Amino acid sequence: MMNTNINNQATPKLDSNNLKILEDQLNYESLMNKKLSTYAGYCTDTELKNLCQQAAQKHKQHYNELLNYLNSHQ
Repeated sequence: MMNTNINNQATPKLDSNNLKILEDQLNYESLMNKKLSTYAGYCTDTELKNLCQQAAQKHKQHYNELLNYLNSHQ
């Protein structure tokens, strides 16, 4: 089954293999965000703390991008 996006172009539904890959990647990005946020809390060095926070934010951004991609194919 095909959906139409904003530009009236057909977007294919994702098959079960691709859905599983997306699910795994979403879980990975979420876990990395949580771990890096926790590590940032443990850091006493300002530069290292900022690096962990930036990396956590990047994984949160990746998670949101994957989720938006998934939602656009429903």
